[in-house]
Amino acid sequence: MHNKIKVLGFSGSLRKKSYNGALLKNALYLKPDNMELEIFDLLSIPLYNDDIRDLGYPKPVIIFREKIANADALLIATPEYNYSVPGVLKNAIDWASRPPDQSFDSKPVAIIGASGGISGTIRAQTHLRDICVCVNMIPLNKPQFYIQKAKEQFDAEGNLINEAVRSQLKKLLSALVDWTYLIKGIPQNTENLSIV
Repeated sequence: MHNKIKVLGFSGSLRKKSYNGALLKNALYLKPDNMELEIFDLLSIPLYNDDIRDLGYPKPVIIFREKIANADALLIATPEYNYSVPGVLKNAIDWASRPPDQSFDSKPVAIIGASGGISGTIRAQTHLRDICVCVNMIPLNKPQFYIQKAKEQFDAEGNLINEAVRSQLKKLLSALVDWTYLIKGIPQNTENLSIV
């Protein structure tokens, strides 16, 4: 285990001005000092096809699986499409979860999301938690983080402008660090834990 935990973040939206992509970029400067955060773009991941896998994993998939394996924890930003996770995200998870060496096994994960609607991404996050069970990821339960009416929360450059929302995201990122230390069995000062 490193002094800093290594977190891999990825978004289920490919849109250049995606609110969920913006969330991850905001996390880069709101993260605690004991976290390293790398963002992976799922754009290069092809559609899942077992015929392709039989010939060997495509290079972008190999890179994605390696980055997951080398991370201490994951940070997944999901939009909500038709009450569930987008196909882009499910497709990437399907690729990364195939044998051998299932990349997600026992990996701590925090889930975030932003939506233009009033329900945030709560249903998509619930479905993503079901997927986490299947691939044996270990989700952080509290705090939950989802942004409603996202257009009102970001400026034109994708920066979070609501200080309360920024504070909530910081709290979640700190809780992910604490959760990862807990899952990895690293002793911490419980007085300062964000998840108790």
